[in-house]
Amino acid sequence: MTGPSGTPSVSVTSAPERVVVKDPPPEPDYPRHRVEPGEPARLAERDPGETEHYTRKKDVAEELAVARKRIGELQARLYAEHERSLLIVLQAMDTGGKDGTIKGVFQGVNPQGCQVWSFKAPSSEESDHDFLWRYHQRIPSAGMIGIFNRSHYEEVLVVRVKSLVPEQVWRGRYDTINAFERALTDSGVALVKFFLHISRDEQRRRLQSRLDDPEKHWKFSANDVAERAYWDDYQRAFEDALTKCSTPYAPWYVVPADTKWYRNLVVARTIADTLEAMEPRYPPAESGLDQVTIPA
Repeated sequence: MTGPSGTPSVSVTSAPERVVVKDPPPEPDYPRHRVEPGEPARLAERDPGETEHYTRKKDVAEELAVARKRIGELQARLYAEHERSLLIVLQAMDTGGKDGTIKGVFQGVNPQGCQVWSFKAPSSEESDHDFLWRYHQRIPSAGMIGIFNRSHYEEVLVVRVKSLVPEQVWRGRYDTINAFERALTDSGVALVKFFLHISRDEQRRRLQSRLDDPEKHWKFSANDVAERAYWDDYQRAFEDALTKCSTPYAPWYVVPADTKWYRNLVVARTIADTLEAMEPRYPPAESGLDQVTIPA
């Protein structure tokens, strides 16, 4: 199946390893972290501390550098092609590592072709529109990589846990989100979604480290402790969202995130393979360039 101008369809992002890797599984084995469409996410059965066969940060340094380089090179092609885009969604519990993932994975990527959007509580204007309105405004345009630090999934997470809307409202949003993402992929926007899966103990350690280091106090809020009390409720909300909204055209990956360097490696390799499966291409050169001479 092809997309604009005969380029590969964004549907290949559903399982990029089948296009890119000659002898699956790849290393790291990111396909095993994918929530297969129609299958339950089963967060309780997924180990947030898993690192496969890797044992130290330096074990992944070379592989991570290779993945970053691939992302940079493929992003340049995507930008030059100017026909499709890639949207990356990052969701996590508090302290889950969304900011750290962005810093750790996108080093060296040309900022001209990559934008990060963080979504906090909606403004009064945003609240006056439908629940997807503010997110639709930030969908990456042709040639761009867009990163959502939190996303439209907040509308079935925090609103559910905090009872901000009736249950019949947030339950109906799963189908609306799937239709929204289907429309995006049909128009040339590839989607890859990552849930950075940390343990309750790891969250406690990260919160405590912010308290112990005066230079990290700016990261800490008393509300972080209050939110921690909702841990089980958020886990159930995440599990339902991952299960109901991991589709063939917009898959979810549950990335073990207790170990930051392993998290970064999995995310980077998945993005690099997804971009490669999309096969972005430089546009054809202007005819007659072989006859052009730059005057002295």
